[in-house]
Formats: sequence, C-alpha cells, structure tokens
Amino acid sequence: MAVTTELPARPPAEQTLPLLLERNARLYARLPALSWQAPGGTGLDDTGPYDTGPDENGWVTLTWAQARDHTTRLAAGYAALGVGRGDHVLLMMANRPEHWLSDLALVRLGAVPVTVYGTSAPEQVAHIARNCRARVAVVEGSAQVALWEPLLAEGDVPLDRIVVVEAGEEGGHFPYAALGREPVPERFEKTLDAARPEDPLTVVYTSGTTGEPKGVVLNHRHVLANASALDEVVELPPHVEHICYLPFAHIAERMLGIYLPVHRASHVHLCADPTGVAGIVRKVRPAQFFGVPRVWEKLAAAVRAVLPLLPAEQQAAIEEATRVAREHVGYRERGERPPAALEEAYARQRAEVLLPLLAAGGLDRISWAASASAPMSIEVVRFWAGFGIVIMDAWGLTETTGVATTNSPRTGFRLGSVGRPVSSVEVRVAGDGEIEVRGSTVFSGYLREDGTVGPVVDEEGWLRTGDIGRLDDDGYLWLTDRKKEMIVTSTGKNVSPALVENALKEHPLIGQALVHGDNRSYLVALLVLDAEAAPAWAEAHGVDKDSGPGALTSLAAHPVVREEVDRAVAAANARLNRTEQVKRYRLLAEEWGPATGELTPSLKMKRRVIRDKYAVALGELYED
Repeated sequence: MAVTTELPARPPAEQTLPLLLERNARLYARLPALSWQAPGGTGLDDTGPYDTGPDENGWVTLTWAQARDHTTRLAAGYAALGVGRGDHVLLMMANRPEHWLSDLALVRLGAVPVTVYGTSAPEQVAHIARNCRARVAVVEGSAQVALWEPLLAEGDVPLDRIVVVEAGEEGGHFPYAALGREPVPERFEKTLDAARPEDPLTVVYTSGTTGEPKGVVLNHRHVLANASALDEVVELPPHVEHICYLPFAHIAERMLGIYLPVHRASHVHLCADPTGVAGIVRKVRPAQFFGVPRVWEKLAAAVRAVLPLLPAEQQAAIEEATRVAREHVGYRERGERPPAALEEAYARQRAEVLLPLLAAGGLDRISWAASASAPMSIEVVRFWAGFGIVIMDAWGLTETTGVATTNSPRTGFRLGSVGRPVSSVEVRVAGDGEIEVRGSTVFSGYLREDGTVGPVVDEEGWLRTGDIGRLDDDGYLWLTDRKKEMIVTSTGKNVSPALVENALKEHPLIGQALVHGDNRSYLVALLVLDAEAAPAWAEAHGVDKDSGPGALTSLAAHPVVREEVDRAVAAANARLNRTEQVKRYRLLAEEWGPATGELTPSLKMKRRVIRDKYAVALGELYED
C-alpha cells in the first residue's frame, strides 16, 4: 500500500473529528500517529499486532490505521460500561497512550471526554465531578483512586464507576485492560462516528487560578475552525511531529496534542513527565515546538549557563553569529528582504555556528517555535532570535478554543506582541483597555450543573476576555496583563505586574518574580534564584558555593550574589516609570512549581497562593 505524504486538505465546515480520524486511517494508514517511550503499552489486553515493541530509540509507535482500530475496541469497552452519546467521562492521568486513545474513543462514541488536572485539590475534583455529572472516571493509579473514591458515596455526585489504568492498582475498581477483552460486537462500528459539528467535543475546565474552575464547552465546529485558521498562518512540513508534554486538561495541549494531529495527520510523541521534555526534544529533533514562557525561560537559562564556560574564541564566534541572526530577524520583522550580503552571512553563521549549538539541544530542525499562556519577556524572545529561532508568540483563552491572535512568518510578526487575529475571530479593545473577541471559535458557554450551557457573550457576540492590551496601527495586539491582576496603588495608579516581573527576569540570576503592591504606596517583589543559571554565574564569577542540597540557599545569602541582584533590580527600575519601580525585594532559593502549589499545571503563577504563602515576608518588606 502506498503511503501518502501530502498534508490533508482543509476540512469542510461540516467535518468532525471522528470523520478525520477515519480519513487518516484510510489515506495515511501506515504513517505514524502516536509514539511513547517503552516500557509501556496501550493498557489493553491482547493487543496483538499493534504493540510492535520499541524501536532503536526506545519508542513504541501506532500508525493511524492502528489508532483507529484501538479506539474502536476501546469505544466498545466503554459502551459496555454504559457510556453513551452525550455522556461526560472524566480522565485523570499523565500524557500516556491510554489517555490519548481513550479521548478519541469516547469522541467516536459521541461521549464527551473531560480531562482533570492531576494537581487538582480534592474540592476542585468534587466540583468538576458535580458540575459535569459524569458517571465514569478513568484514572491512572492508586494515588488518583484515593482522590476519586470518596465521591462514589457523595449523594450529589453521580459518579458510580472508576476505571484504573495501572495493573495491580485497581483496588476493586474496574481494570482498564478489561475494556478490550470482549470482541467488538458485530455491526458496532456502524454506530460510531455519528457526531455532528455542533455536538460537544470536550469540556475544558479553567485552571482555577482564582475561584472555582469553570467548564468551557467546545464543539467540533469550534475546534476545526480554529485548526483551519491556524493552518493559514503556520509553515510546517507535512505530517509534522509534536512533543506532547503539557497536561491534556489545558486547551493548548488539547489542540496541539490531539485535535491538530488528527486534523493534520501528524505524529504525536507523548512525554508523560514534563520535566523530561528537554531530553525528548534532543531525541526527536522536532520541526515545531510549543513552550509556555516559563519553558522558554528555562531553556534560555540552560544555554546561558553553558556559554560563559566555553573558550573565549568560541564565545566571540557565538556573539558575532547571534548579532548577525538578530539583524536578519530585524529585516524580516519589518517585512523587508534582508540584503544579499546579510543573507549570505546569516546562512554561513547558521550552518557553522548556530546549528551545531542548537543540535546539542535538539532544536536544529525547528521551523515553527511558539508560545502563549502569559506575557513573554521580550528579552527572552530576543535571546532566541539571536539563535535564529523566532518565537511566534500567540494569545487566546480556553473560551476562544486556544489561539485567537498569533505572530506568523507567513503573515508577519512583531517581537513582543502576540500577533494579529486569526481568520476565525475579530478582536477589539474596549475603552478601559479590556480585549474583546467574537467569531466562530468563541465557545458555546459555561456548563451548568443541570447540563445546559450558559452563554456569556453580549448581544452582538462579543466576549469580554479579562485581558488588558492595545492594538497598534498594523493590527498587532500587545498584551499588558490580566484585568483582575492589575495592581492599583494607594495613589490610584495602575501597574501591570507582568510588565515589571518580565523586566526583573531579564537578569539570568532571577528565574521567577512576583510583584506586590495593591493599595500600597510602592511595589515590592519576591525574587527566586534561577536553579540552572545561578550556579553557573557563581562559578564564572569565582563565588564559592556549596555542592549539597542547600547550594541555592547558600548562594541566595552570598553578598556577591546579593550585590548582583541589587544591580539587576536597579537596572530594571531604570527602564520603568516611578510607579512601576520596585523599592524592596526578598530573594528566595526555592523554585515555584505545580507540585508545591505556586504554579498551575500550565506554569502560570497562582498569585493569591504565593501572596498567602509569603504573607509575612511581604509584610516585612513594608516595615520601616
């Protein structure tokens, strides 16, 4: 059978995700759909020819034909449990094949998969289960069972079945492996793939940085309209690979890791542990890579930590190469063709200097680098531009099915902006600076507990996003901050904390920052030493440091490090107006993360959590 390598045509308006999966199984049967690192399987018994074993790099792969067959068997198993059209099914597990395949199997049944963040608190889990009225939850292992099991006895929660993926951890609940034990009933496949474009495809719960999570209802039409709009502005090779490491509970990974791969017939590489994404990037060498700002910041910090340790001659060569690359990007940013001499110089520097450096991190094949989720530091963007990687910053919400505006090498970009609206939406800025959006990818509404959907757009279809920004004369959107996160000082001045925090993080020693000052006369900050950059900086500057677990704490107290951080804060203040300047700060050595509660699973700061955790320290910064 011949293998087609052409990119799938843009789907018609009445297309659905199951029909695209069937198309992939027919036209791209032998092309890879899903890969994961051994050990591990699909979780089903008697997988027969589908588990072919790992390749020489340790990857197990399913083709699109095999993915279709697996999801057929899974759909039959879920149907036998009583899951039917319109039913919500809760999923809580890492980015593993059982999650990806179950998601598609449920959609083929006409059911609605709802992924829950693995870091959700018990009260959030209970709220989501109550809100979406699901009877079945599919969880990874005993740790998740302990979280969901108490809900079986809750009178106002319909949950009555828990399916457990990890063998031996079922604890009396239904084993995932049993979903595929029975033969697929005759004629069962004829009942599949009957979803309509207006049917719900998923419910994505907001991460709950403030308040209870809200269930955003997205249908097939929303998702495929967004996929088509994105394809108009990206430049990717056919059947491109994607490294899937963000939680499937996040709209970005739902689009990038499930929906766009089905739409494009591309190849997903699962990364169950996000901390291992750098290693997988080195193995896969992807042509596209999406990272939230914190990921790009950490990658930049890792590169910066290495550069001072190189021989002086090599450092000079890198400095010249990055200068040429930034000049080349500058012409492209202005929409101008770089002069022939610059093109030649850039091609030479890229081949001889930049690509070998990027290859060490697996980034040498990148043709599309993107970011979203929070304002990106312009310093980080310019750093990567010096290596020939232009991060196409984008903006959107769960409520806009992900990307609403984006930079693009095809239609234009402005470093520091979040680009121009994609074709599926209109964007405007209200008088108070709040960004509003409407269009075919704006969600149906929030899920109510009675199963209905409550729309939130106004009578003209405009959605108030809660983000503050401005549109320039060329239609590029420049993001300021979340409206509810703006600081209002005691003198009535409005301050964007993200703007100040990004200025502070321009110094490599400062990995994370939180600015505080609501109803106060001046701003203070919590600064966190960068775990990768600080030890390298200390070594390069001859600072003695401990090598044990308390090394960062020792560095945070070292006078030379404190003096350098003082200079970093002063340098940031010099670029800010008086109201935005930080008067005092506290330097911390423990990095914030999802596991310790300060960040969401998508690495956005939980400001209220951080302020509560460090309330005493913040109060002390205002003491005379």
